[in-house]
Amino acid sequence: MADPIIEITRVFDAPRERVWQEWTEPARFADWFGGTTSDVPLDSVAMEVRPGGAWRLTMFAAPGRRRIEWHGEYLEVEEPARLVFSLTDQPPEEGSYAIVTVALNDLGDGRTEMQFEQRGPLPPEAYEGAKRGWGAFFDRIDERLRA
Repeated sequence: MADPIIEITRVFDAPRERVWQEWTEPARFADWFGGTTSDVPLDSVAMEVRPGGAWRLTMFAAPGRRRIEWHGEYLEVEEPARLVFSLTDQPPEEGSYAIVTVALNDLGDGRTEMQFEQRGPLPPEAYEGAKRGWGAFFDRIDERLRA
């Protein structure tokens, strides 16, 4: 059975370069990753945004402030149009990574279409929760861009 794919398309009322910053600058990323119910301390975020560069962060997730150590590697970086990176909350020796692709398309008039895709190992029972989670994260990006 093939791994599930999460696909989400969103349009933001912001220039593509500004949306790119949400994905590639630690302070911005820490603010939206996890949505409004989780906390990502800025001092836990490290991002070396280049092909082969590593990224990591610590999330304290609701309920109960469960600690999650997210990490991965940047596979493709085409500023400000495309970002591909691996993603996992498993120990490095587990070797089980999802691949996230973010394509940012300039729609003109200061609007950006974001095409998001996550491929990779995900238990079937976790698929809907993961998709809802990303949707909440992107709602937070939208709030940030409108502020």
